Amino acid sequence: MIITRSPLRITLGGGGTDLPSYYREHGGFVIAAAIDKYVYVTVMRPFTEGIYLKYSKLEHVQNTDDVEHPIIREGIRMLGFRTPQIEITTLADIPAGTGLGSSGSFSTALLKALNAHRRRLLHPNELAELACDIEINRLGEPIGKQDQYIAAYGGVTCFTFNADDSVQACPLKLSMDALFDLEDNLLLFFTGFSRSAGSILEDQKVRTEQSDQGMLKNLHYVKELGLRSREALEHGKNGLFGELMHEHWEHKRRRSGGMSKPQIDEWYELGRKNGAIGGKLVGAGGGGFLLFYTEEHRRLRAAMAKAGLEEVRFRFDFEGTKVLFG
Repeated sequence: MIITRSPLRITLGGGGTDLPSYYREHGGFVIAAAIDKYVYVTVMRPFTEGIYLKYSKLEHVQNTDDVEHPIIREGIRMLGFRTPQIEITTLADIPAGTGLGSSGSFSTALLKALNAHRRRLLHPNELAELACDIEINRLGEPIGKQDQYIAAYGGVTCFTFNADDSVQACPLKLSMDALFDLEDNLLLFFTGFSRSAGSILEDQKVRTEQSDQGMLKNLHYVKELGLRSREALEHGKNGLFGELMHEHWEHKRRRSGGMSKPQIDEWYELGRKNGAIGGKLVGAGGGGFLLFYTEEHRRLRAAMAKAGLEEVRFRFDFEGTKVLFG
């Protein structure tokens, strides 16, 4: 049996510039942080022939083409199992559709497990690129590349997305004190709204490909905010980073009508009135988790709890996608 795990993530700057529709023309830049909430995949060889899948559904089929789960189907195809005799089980600490990059985490965990089953090692860059190939090229999802890359690499990492589709990864250069302060001062609250990022990202993709000047101007500005956020964090100016988060959120909301909801806007303003310097919805928007930067932890936690939002406490993950057993 092979068991792998892959971290979920929060985006700290530049989100949206990792879509091919943008970076192939203008280059992209994202700061992302892997967190200690995980997707797990187990792969084993059962005693009987066929493909056995256990996720939110159960599947038992004989042929790869009959697999309903698209990422698993393409993963098995990618590795070229001639006579599939395999059992795959998936689990997650946090449900999908909550903005923490679960699809990219699942893809990297699955491919890590399938390759480990074949006794093949993968460099994080290769793992991320294979996961992107499945989701973006084979399945045609209108998504970016940051989820797969931060899951594969882990850490608090800066990614530069180049026009030729290559990606450069570089750890954010933080002192230990600045890193601990950042980790302590980022608070994550579940809004209760789950959503698929597809419709929001599809709108961004189409408008970017059509050279919509409003969309391009917005994404240019968000990329610049990402670069400024890196500079602030690397110089130990975490409070300034919090202010840039707020500026980022104000611009992100203008990107699409589905980016937020009135109730989420109310919670965001409540957070700002109770010690949050800045914040944002993690992921494409529309639901999921509110992430705040604050130095007044108790005050903000009390306000959010009174409003009925559950906090998910986390630490950064520095291991990335890994084999736990096997």
